[in-house]
Amino acid sequence: MSGTLILVRHGQSEWNLKNLFTGWRDPGLTEKGHEEAKAAGRKLRAKGLKFDIAFTSVLSRAQVTLDHILEETGQTGLETIRDQALNERDYGDLSGLNKDDARKKWGEEQVHIWRRSYDTPPPGGESLRDTGARVWPYYMAEILPRVLRGETVLVAAHGNSLRSLVMALDRLSGDEIVKVEIGTGVPIVYRLNADSTVASKEILEG
Repeated sequence: MSGTLILVRHGQSEWNLKNLFTGWRDPGLTEKGHEEAKAAGRKLRAKGLKFDIAFTSVLSRAQVTLDHILEETGQTGLETIRDQALNERDYGDLSGLNKDDARKKWGEEQVHIWRRSYDTPPPGGESLRDTGARVWPYYMAEILPRVLRGETVLVAAHGNSLRSLVMALDRLSGDEIVKVEIGTGVPIVYRLNADSTVASKEILEG
Protein backbone atom coordinates (compact mmCIF):
# COMPACT_ATOMS: atom_id res chain seq x y z
CA MET A 1 0.00 0.00 0.00
CA SER A 2 1.25 3.44 -0.84
CA GLY A 3 -0.24 6.79 0.15
CA THR A 4 -3.63 8.48 0.28
CA LEU A 5 -5.14 10.98 -2.17
CA ILE A 6 -8.17 13.02 -1.11
CA LEU A 7 -10.16 14.95 -3.72
CA VAL A 8 -12.71 17.61 -2.70
CA ARG A 9 -14.78 19.77 -5.02
CA HIS A 10 -15.33 23.29 -3.68
CA GLY A 11 -18.54 24.10 -1.85
CA GLN A 12 -21.48 25.64 -3.69
CA SER A 13 -20.52 28.93 -5.34
CA GLU A 14 -22.73 31.97 -5.93
CA TRP A 15 -22.81 31.14 -9.63
CA ASN A 16 -23.70 27.48 -9.02
CA LEU A 17 -26.72 28.82 -7.16
CA LYS A 18 -27.62 31.21 -10.01
CA ASN A 19 -27.25 28.44 -12.64
CA LEU A 20 -24.43 30.28 -14.45
CA PHE A 21 -21.51 28.82 -16.38
CA THR A 22 -18.51 29.66 -14.19
CA GLY A 23 -15.28 28.23 -15.60
CA TRP A 24 -12.34 30.50 -14.85
CA ARG A 25 -14.49 33.31 -13.45
CA ASP A 26 -14.05 33.74 -9.72
CA PRO A 27 -17.29 34.03 -7.71
CA GLY A 28 -17.25 33.34 -3.99
CA LEU A 29 -18.97 30.62 -2.01
CA THR A 30 -22.57 30.85 -0.86
CA GLU A 31 -23.45 30.42 2.81
CA LYS A 32 -24.33 26.82 1.94
CA GLY A 33 -20.95 26.47 0.18
CA HIS A 34 -19.06 27.58 3.28
CA GLU A 35 -21.02 25.04 5.32
CA GLU A 36 -20.34 22.26 2.78
CA ALA A 37 -16.61 22.99 2.96
CA LYS A 38 -16.60 22.96 6.77
CA ALA A 39 -18.59 19.72 6.77
CA ALA A 40 -15.98 18.17 4.44
CA GLY A 41 -13.32 19.08 6.98
CA ARG A 42 -15.30 17.48 9.79
CA LYS A 43 -15.75 14.26 7.79
CA LEU A 44 -12.02 14.08 7.12
CA ARG A 45 -11.21 14.79 10.77
CA ALA A 46 -13.59 12.00 11.81
CA LYS A 47 -11.58 9.66 9.59
CA GLY A 48 -8.41 10.66 11.43
CA LEU A 49 -6.75 11.90 8.24
CA LYS A 50 -3.68 14.13 8.57
CA PHE A 51 -2.37 15.73 5.39
CA ASP A 52 1.26 16.17 4.36
CA ILE A 53 0.54 18.76 1.67
CA ALA A 54 -2.41 20.34 -0.14
CA PHE A 55 -2.94 21.37 -3.76
CA THR A 56 -5.58 23.74 -5.08
CA SER A 57 -6.35 25.94 -8.07
CA VAL A 58 -5.81 29.69 -8.43
CA LEU A 59 -9.57 30.29 -8.03
CA SER A 60 -10.86 31.54 -4.70
CA ARG A 61 -13.80 29.12 -4.32
CA ALA A 62 -11.39 26.19 -4.20
CA GLN A 63 -8.90 28.02 -1.97
CA VAL A 64 -11.56 29.07 0.56
CA THR A 65 -12.91 25.50 0.60
CA LEU A 66 -9.39 24.29 1.36
CA ASP A 67 -9.01 26.89 4.13
CA HIS A 68 -12.22 25.67 5.80
CA ILE A 69 -11.06 22.03 5.60
CA LEU A 70 -7.70 22.88 7.14
CA GLU A 71 -9.37 24.88 9.93
CA GLU A 72 -11.74 22.01 10.74
CA THR A 73 -8.91 19.48 10.79
CA GLY A 74 -6.56 21.69 12.82
CA GLN A 75 -3.95 21.96 10.04
CA THR A 76 -4.08 25.65 9.12
CA GLY A 77 -0.31 25.89 8.62
CA LEU A 78 -0.15 23.12 6.01
CA GLU A 79 2.07 23.65 2.98
CA THR A 80 -0.24 24.49 0.07
CA ILE A 81 0.54 24.69 -3.65
CA ARG A 82 -1.79 26.67 -5.94
CA ASP A 83 -1.65 26.04 -9.66
CA GLN A 84 -3.72 27.02 -12.68
CA ALA A 85 -3.44 23.43 -13.95
CA LEU A 86 -6.14 22.50 -11.39
CA ASN A 87 -8.55 25.25 -12.47
CA GLU A 88 -12.07 24.45 -13.55
CA ARG A 89 -12.73 23.78 -17.21
CA ASP A 90 -12.73 27.05 -19.18
CA TYR A 91 -16.23 27.55 -20.56
CA GLY A 92 -15.08 30.25 -22.98
CA ASP A 93 -17.97 32.25 -24.45
CA LEU A 94 -20.43 30.52 -22.12
CA SER A 95 -18.74 31.90 -18.97
CA GLY A 96 -21.10 34.07 -16.96
CA LEU A 97 -24.18 33.05 -18.96
CA ASN A 98 -27.28 31.54 -17.43
CA LYS A 99 -27.59 27.96 -18.63
CA ASP A 100 -31.23 28.48 -19.66
CA ASP A 101 -30.30 31.61 -21.65
CA ALA A 102 -27.52 29.67 -23.38
CA ARG A 103 -30.07 27.02 -24.42
CA LYS A 104 -32.29 29.73 -25.91
CA LYS A 105 -29.35 31.18 -27.85
CA TRP A 106 -27.69 27.99 -29.17
CA GLY A 107 -30.38 25.36 -28.70
CA GLU A 108 -30.86 22.63 -26.11
CA GLU A 109 -28.99 19.98 -28.08
CA GLN A 110 -25.90 22.10 -28.78
CA VAL A 111 -25.55 23.25 -25.16
CA HIS A 112 -26.01 19.66 -23.99
CA ILE A 113 -23.15 18.59 -26.30
CA TRP A 114 -20.87 21.31 -24.93
CA ARG A 115 -21.71 20.41 -21.34
CA ARG A 116 -21.76 16.64 -21.55
CA SER A 117 -19.60 15.51 -24.46
CA TYR A 118 -16.03 14.50 -23.74
CA ASP A 119 -14.23 16.23 -26.59
CA THR A 120 -16.43 19.03 -28.02
CA PRO A 121 -15.44 22.41 -26.51
CA PRO A 122 -17.75 25.42 -26.27
CA PRO A 123 -16.71 28.45 -28.36
CA GLY A 124 -13.41 29.80 -27.00
CA GLY A 125 -13.33 27.23 -24.21
CA GLU A 126 -12.14 23.76 -23.22
CA SER A 127 -13.66 20.32 -23.59
CA LEU A 128 -13.27 17.83 -20.76
CA ARG A 129 -10.48 16.22 -22.79
CA ASP A 130 -8.72 19.61 -23.01
CA THR A 131 -9.07 20.00 -19.25
CA GLY A 132 -7.54 16.58 -18.71
CA ALA A 133 -4.66 17.48 -21.02
CA ARG A 134 -3.47 20.04 -18.44
CA VAL A 135 -4.58 18.22 -15.28
CA TRP A 136 -3.00 14.81 -16.00
CA PRO A 137 0.61 15.97 -16.60
CA TYR A 138 0.45 18.10 -13.46
CA TYR A 139 -0.88 15.17 -11.45
CA MET A 140 1.82 12.85 -12.80
CA ALA A 141 4.63 15.32 -12.12
CA GLU A 142 3.60 16.99 -8.86
CA ILE A 143 0.93 15.04 -6.99
CA LEU A 144 1.34 11.33 -7.73
CA PRO A 145 5.04 11.12 -6.71
CA ARG A 146 4.14 12.38 -3.24
CA VAL A 147 1.34 9.84 -2.85
CA LEU A 148 3.68 7.06 -3.98
CA ARG A 149 6.14 8.15 -1.27
CA GLY A 150 3.42 7.35 1.24
CA GLU A 151 2.18 10.89 1.82
CA THR A 152 -1.44 11.90 2.39
CA VAL A 153 -2.26 14.52 -0.23
CA LEU A 154 -5.35 16.77 -0.29
CA VAL A 155 -6.57 18.31 -3.57
CA ALA A 156 -9.32 20.96 -3.37
CA ALA A 157 -10.43 21.83 -6.87
CA HIS A 158 -13.39 21.81 -9.28
CA GLY A 159 -15.98 19.52 -10.83
CA ASN A 160 -14.23 19.06 -14.15
CA SER A 161 -10.59 19.16 -13.06
CA LEU A 162 -11.44 16.50 -10.46
CA ARG A 163 -13.47 14.59 -13.03
CA SER A 164 -10.29 14.37 -15.11
CA LEU A 165 -8.46 12.82 -12.15
CA VAL A 166 -11.31 10.41 -11.38
CA MET A 167 -11.31 9.35 -15.03
CA ALA A 168 -7.63 8.41 -14.83
CA LEU A 169 -7.82 6.81 -11.38
CA ASP A 170 -10.97 4.78 -12.07
CA ARG A 171 -9.89 4.00 -15.65
CA LEU A 172 -13.09 5.33 -17.19
CA SER A 173 -13.75 6.00 -20.85
CA GLY A 174 -14.78 9.38 -22.26
CA ASP A 175 -18.38 8.16 -22.45
CA GLU A 176 -18.30 6.93 -18.85
CA ILE A 177 -16.74 10.00 -17.23
CA VAL A 178 -19.27 12.47 -18.63
CA LYS A 179 -21.97 10.64 -16.63
CA VAL A 180 -20.04 10.98 -13.35
CA GLU A 181 -21.22 13.72 -11.00
CA ILE A 182 -18.91 15.03 -8.28
CA GLY A 183 -20.82 16.61 -5.42
CA THR A 184 -19.83 19.94 -3.90
CA GLY A 185 -17.95 19.52 -0.65
CA VAL A 186 -17.96 15.70 -0.78
CA PRO A 187 -14.50 14.19 -0.06
CA ILE A 188 -13.35 11.25 -2.17
CA VAL A 189 -10.60 9.24 -0.45
CA TYR A 190 -8.35 7.09 -2.62
CA ARG A 191 -5.67 4.79 -1.28
CA LEU A 192 -3.15 3.91 -3.96
CA ASN A 193 -0.94 0.89 -4.49
CA ALA A 194 2.78 1.25 -5.13
CA ASP A 195 2.15 0.92 -8.88
CA SER A 196 -0.26 3.92 -8.74
CA THR A 197 -3.39 1.78 -9.19
CA VAL A 198 -6.32 2.24 -6.80
CA ALA A 199 -6.36 -0.01 -3.74
CA SER A 200 -9.59 1.49 -2.35
CA LYS A 201 -11.99 4.37 -2.91
CA GLU A 202 -14.41 5.86 -0.39
CA ILE A 203 -16.84 8.71 -0.99
CA LEU A 204 -17.64 10.48 2.31
CA GLU A 205 -21.28 11.41 1.74
CA GLY A 206 -23.93 12.18 4.34
